[in-house]
Amino acid sequence: METFESLVRAEFAPKNTYLNTASCGLLPARTVEAMRVAVESVADGRPSDMFDDVEAARAAFARLAGVPAGRVAAGASVAVYSGLIAASLPPGAEVITAEDDFSSVVNPFHVRGDLKLRAVPLERIAESVRPGTALVAVSAAQSADGRIADLAGIARAAREHGARTYVDVSQAAGWLPIQADAYDFVSSVAFKWLVCPRGVAFLVVPEDLGGLTPVFAGWVAGEAPWDSCYGPVAELAHSARRFDESPSLFSYAGARHSLELFEELGVANVRAHDLALADRFRAGLQGLGHTPVSAPGSPIVSVPGLGRRQRELSEAGVEVSDRAGNLRAAFHLYNTPADVDRLLDVLSG
Repeated sequence: METFESLVRAEFAPKNTYLNTASCGLLPARTVEAMRVAVESVADGRPSDMFDDVEAARAAFARLAGVPAGRVAAGASVAVYSGLIAASLPPGAEVITAEDDFSSVVNPFHVRGDLKLRAVPLERIAESVRPGTALVAVSAAQSADGRIADLAGIARAAREHGARTYVDVSQAAGWLPIQADAYDFVSSVAFKWLVCPRGVAFLVVPEDLGGLTPVFAGWVAGEAPWDSCYGPVAELAHSARRFDESPSLFSYAGARHSLELFEELGVANVRAHDLALADRFRAGLQGLGHTPVSAPGSPIVSVPGLGRRQRELSEAGVEVSDRAGNLRAAFHLYNTPADVDRLLDVLSG
């Protein structure tokens, strides 16, 4: 019987101490093999129907998010889906965001030029929602330092004031259980904690499609895509597929297998594994006299003042990020206690 550890070791064999999943996750062996087969089939003139891979990946993400597949759009970029939501708002609508949230979440609302934007501290979003607020847009976990938004409080405040919620789970999906039904819109790239290839992203919309206009709809957004290749699309998909981007098929050929792995491992098990490593690192930092940014319950650990050591760490075979002067380490399913100890050992030198 396969265990969590045996499944992970069969799929991952990093050659260094890789602690940078918040930037990009490592690809499982099964995903690499599926992409190799797909690329070679095209090189040989025998391309497979990789649109089946898109549907399999859509269904797998839907199961992870706890919603029907018909509510999930498949694309490549959170920024595109943020722009889609921004385009749906009337002029003058108030949008609340977190200060210094990731640009792909917030910038599409700013470029509209005719919306009322209010950026508030992450911890004060729920209390900042007021009558007249149209939308709250926030990352579930902050890219810069791993702080987790009070999603339950934000959803509750939004309901009380008639506002919609848009949550980006790019830094959470894969280790934080997601119940997308609790929010109006949920987006995520999949190349981080879901260890998919770049070029895969998802958007969850309400059953009524959320009043969104499919402003970038192409032939894949048709109810019958292969009958929608020429001229205006006569009938848009009746599901969230009307918001699909034309997919990066090689990426989706791999993504279905990465998402399958998460279903085998269980997000709760991944979460327990990741948080145990992050807590081990936090404890070690205290012993070295460093205090990380407070982000309880997050596998992302950000340490003020240590970002300058990123290059030194990389040269020592330890991959982390420098974010605004902070060292950012991200612990995921392929990491071990030895990885944590290696990072602490280099930092102590």
